[in-house]
Amino acid sequence: MMSPISTASLYASLAANIGASQTQQAQDAAEISSGEVSTNLAGYGATAGTLTAVNSVSSRLTSYVANAQALSGKLDVQDNALSQVATAAQSARTAVAEALANNSGDDLMTTLQAQLSTAAGALNTQYDGQYLFSGGQADTAPVAASQLSDLTAASPLSSVFKNGQTAQVSRLDDSTVVKTGVLASDAGTPLMTALAAVQAYDAGPNGPLTGTLTTAQSTFLSGVLSQFDSAISSANTTVADNGVVAQEVTDKTAQLTDQQTAIAGVVSNITTPDEAQVATQLSLAQTTLQASAQIFSSLQSDSLLQVLSPSG
Repeated sequence: MMSPISTASLYASLAANIGASQTQQAQDAAEISSGEVSTNLAGYGATAGTLTAVNSVSSRLTSYVANAQALSGKLDVQDNALSQVATAAQSARTAVAEALANNSGDDLMTTLQAQLSTAAGALNTQYDGQYLFSGGQADTAPVAASQLSDLTAASPLSSVFKNGQTAQVSRLDDSTVVKTGVLASDAGTPLMTALAAVQAYDAGPNGPLTGTLTTAQSTFLSGVLSQFDSAISSANTTVADNGVVAQEVTDKTAQLTDQQTAIAGVVSNITTPDEAQVATQLSLAQTTLQASAQIFSSLQSDSLLQVLSPSG
């Protein structure tokens, strides 16, 4: 004979098994459907803290990669502008050398004016609505000289530069900060100084530099070549330095991208369910649910009197 107490206990046990099986079945079905272990942190249990920390790192890496990619574009534009300054310095030097070789100042000042326009235009380059070479004064055009006469009118020459005094620095990751900006005054002063020297001479008592050169004019132009050589060297160094920074940004972007991939793998290991395991759990939950339901149904079909009545 089955006692009422054991029957009630069995009912409770079966009901608990059915409830647990239903919960497990729903959880396993949700994992398979969504492709995620859980849709909230609570569902990750002990790994919730790890997942939060990893997601924080992932967000930071995403921000760094986006910033580095934008910075690469900016450095490319900066390289083009600085290269124009270097080309202008070389072209100006060539014009002076040809004037000496031809013993003629014809077109010299016109050519030098063109090189000033090229250099000033390059140093006034804007990127994303801001002047690249203005330092902390990104809303102000850094070079105020458009004519050779502006260089000699300025007192001192440095007053033609309106840029701030601090070049931009950029953070590439948690531990790397690099100087990515260039000031117009640093990039342009050597060339502007050489151009100003020729303009002052042309406007002075030994000018103008037109037609056949006098001995004094030839001597002056021979001497000023060294200033253009210095301008060329300085401009090329600035271009090279910008290239070094651009390469560092490119390398750092690759490193950050690799870290992103690794972090994504860690997140996936935590959040992506093991399909084979979940399928096995789901099958077991379904089997347990069916068995518990069958036993529960069988018990319900027998009345309490049938259970307690003597046989025969």
